[in-house]
Amino acid sequence: MKNLNICIDIDGTITDAYYWLNITNKYFNKNITEKQINKYYIHEVMGIKQSEYEEFYDKNKIQIHSEQKLREDVQIVIKRLSLMHNIFFVTAREKSLTMLTHSYLRKNRIPYDDLFVLGSHYKVDKAKELECNVFIEDNYDNAVQLSKAGFKVLLLDANYNRLPLNENIVRVFSWKEIYSIINKLLLQSKAM
Repeated sequence: MKNLNICIDIDGTITDAYYWLNITNKYFNKNITEKQINKYYIHEVMGIKQSEYEEFYDKNKIQIHSEQKLREDVQIVIKRLSLMHNIFFVTAREKSLTMLTHSYLRKNRIPYDDLFVLGSHYKVDKAKELECNVFIEDNYDNAVQLSKAGFKVLLLDANYNRLPLNENIVRVFSWKEIYSIINKLLLQSKAM
């Protein structure tokens, strides 16, 4: 029997937070830098209409999500965590990307127990259903929503999520730090 149920977002969480920047800059003829990305929603960062971004995304989503680079130490940390815990990927990606997402995770040799492609940023109900012990996320609004529902959230630091945190959210800076925190949570849960 595995110990904890760990829910993990994908885009910006296991992947580089700015994975979309080069292709988006090129398409919209912009020169936005990582340091300028202080908002989560790409159309706001680019200074374009949401409909313009959606049109771009529809044309390029397969390429964008196929070529994303992983954050440092993601593979080794998730492999280690998967030996003792249930790993559930919970993503807001649209449902049409389900097979591509499975393929991406397999290609990158990332073990997991299940994948949930929600097509929505609302993750609270899925976290409840999965009896989530800790949720790893990069979207500030998602982190706040999950934390207010009682979930422990590890928020991977990015320029766009540096806002005040509540007691259920811990800002983390690396996957090695995530590994250490989850080990401490496991020890605390066994001590209870």
